[in-house]
Amino acid sequence: MSIIAYKPTTPGRRGMTSMSSRDITTKKPLRSLIVIKTRTNGRNNQGRITTRHRGGGAKQFYRLVNFRFEAGKTATVEHIEYDPNRSARIARIKDNSGQYHYILAANGMTIGQTITSGEGAPIETGNRLALKNIPVGSTIHAIELQPGRGAQLVRSAGNSAQLMAKEGEYAQVRLPSGEVRKILVECMASIGSLGNEQHQNVKIGKAGRNRNKGWRPSVRGVVMNAVDHPHGGGDGGRHRMAKAPRTPWGQKTLGFKTRRRKSTTNMIVRSRSLAKRK
Repeated sequence: MSIIAYKPTTPGRRGMTSMSSRDITTKKPLRSLIVIKTRTNGRNNQGRITTRHRGGGAKQFYRLVNFRFEAGKTATVEHIEYDPNRSARIARIKDNSGQYHYILAANGMTIGQTITSGEGAPIETGNRLALKNIPVGSTIHAIELQPGRGAQLVRSAGNSAQLMAKEGEYAQVRLPSGEVRKILVECMASIGSLGNEQHQNVKIGKAGRNRNKGWRPSVRGVVMNAVDHPHGGGDGGRHRMAKAPRTPWGQKTLGFKTRRRKSTTNMIVRSRSLAKRK
């Protein structure tokens, strides 16, 4: 997979790059595995904005990705497809009962490859096993947090985790952030790393491309009035912030801890903040 650079025919094209589509084998998704994606524009079920700067964008269909491919099934990869709802590619597979599924496409996955899930599956890219059946040191992705719930960790393009150790009913997994976390050995994970690893190197190039993705413009707090943002206000033109960086609602940022879920703290063996310091 490679990055495509464009000829500088316009100022927007000059810095624009995009992903190569050589790995994509079909243009149209399977109709039975897509649903209409309704737009909420960053609002919750009460109509209040919970994620700012969202709205507009190109129309999309949501692909029904199977994040818990059942144990004991075998499937064949038929196509590698583009998914507008995630950074990773998805693979269309057909299982031994004739049903179609979408799964996350691992790096190196090819058409005709056989995917197996369950205890007897070989340790090969794309196969899905419980952590207790995966050798220590293996590279994994699409990891469950609760047995049977489906993959919740390591699902974006180019990401992978590493199985570090197994102790009793828990396995220690090093996540992409550097955090080492305990996960039940009964939880399932897929072998290998996710594809489309060059996704992070794509340059948007112009603001209109972000609008097509559904991202609206963002205004800096220092150019607002004092009534609108803690960074705003002040006489004259350009100026520095009068206080430590804050959100529009006054909560500190840049180092201020906001994690409230203390119930899972005992599952963290090594925090990601400690991993970044070294």
